[in-house]
Amino acid sequence: MSAAPGGAAPLSWSNWSGSVVCRPSRIERPRDEEELAAGVRRAAGAGLAVRAFGSGHSFSPVAATDGVLMSLDALAGVESHDASRGEAWIRAGSKLHDLGEPLLALGLAMENLGDVDVQSLGGALGTGTHGTGRTLRNLSANVTALRLVDASGEVRTFDGEGDGDLLRAARVSLGMLGVISAARLRLVPAYRLHERVRRIAMEACLEELDAGIVGHRHYEFFWYPRKDLAEVKTLDPTDAPEASVAGHEGERIGWSARILPSLRELKFFEMEYAVPAESGRACFLAVRERIRARHPGVAWPVEYRTLAGDDAFLSTASESDRVTLSIHQDGTLPYRDFFADVEPILREFGGRPHWGKLHTAGPAELWPRYPRMDAFLAARARLDPEGRFLNHHLRKLFGLGGPAEPL
Repeated sequence: MSAAPGGAAPLSWSNWSGSVVCRPSRIERPRDEEELAAGVRRAAGAGLAVRAFGSGHSFSPVAATDGVLMSLDALAGVESHDASRGEAWIRAGSKLHDLGEPLLALGLAMENLGDVDVQSLGGALGTGTHGTGRTLRNLSANVTALRLVDASGEVRTFDGEGDGDLLRAARVSLGMLGVISAARLRLVPAYRLHERVRRIAMEACLEELDAGIVGHRHYEFFWYPRKDLAEVKTLDPTDAPEASVAGHEGERIGWSARILPSLRELKFFEMEYAVPAESGRACFLAVRERIRARHPGVAWPVEYRTLAGDDAFLSTASESDRVTLSIHQDGTLPYRDFFADVEPILREFGGRPHWGKLHTAGPAELWPRYPRMDAFLAARARLDPEGRFLNHHLRKLFGLGGPAEPL
């Protein structure tokens, strides 16, 4: 690793949870797309790898590098919009929690959001971030075009015209095709949601599970192992005023971007797998049995959500509807043995790991579960033949081998 400029102490970067620490040769903070492209060209000239980061909210080392780390914080905001098409170009460094109000002012909203909204748009798209709802796909499925800086430092636009495979590869790419600078998103008219949250016995939750998923736009539950209780959350569109639920415990109404995300103030570790929708219940029951039998001290919940299929090659819901199971542990406690004991169950049920969360899957597990893996890797080799945008984690994860960083 190169020393920091001027002989200063080596640079250090860590992600949100502290589970990943790396020492890049330098950290660059381009102010616009042109500076981003110039930074990639400089890295190429110096033979350095390039990775980009937004909020650092991934638990996996997807952003780590010994080369050049690019902060996209300055590439933020709504660039333009087309009201007639219900679309907007949004810069990749935009934080999801900063987009709700500007889009609302345009009478628009994102179709869905994840459980938290601290991520940058580029990071959320690149790792397949999703919310819940059996008819709702992950955030990347609403991308109609992307701009990215490729390995040569050229700004390229993929809109599905001529070569749809490149857009399907780029929607969820873990940054392996280049650095996304902006995305054109398909949006929906601004809408309001009625949220209801209640705690019930786990057996009662299981009895209503199928009907709940079908009967609500959004349905999810958090299972609390120690008490065997479920916190069930449903959200449905409404035109009712906020005041109509005043004093109603566990209920609130508001614009979608204000209601969909949850506040997560405590640090934690997370592993998530997306299993075939038809296997969701059985997989959860097996996880529940394992945790109750072997890990009775775990207090953090298991989250159960639904996800509609899409056509992005590396989407965890690629070509099939899924149920996602998220396993959590307190950020101050050991998690490796606990996760290692539960992960085999998630794999046995055909699960695909969330790219931005903790897992130990490798090529042997991943390739059979992604029907278009070959197409994605072909697109990667075409756009980045030298592996400029790879790091140790990605080389190992996809069985790519190659030289150690820096390039």
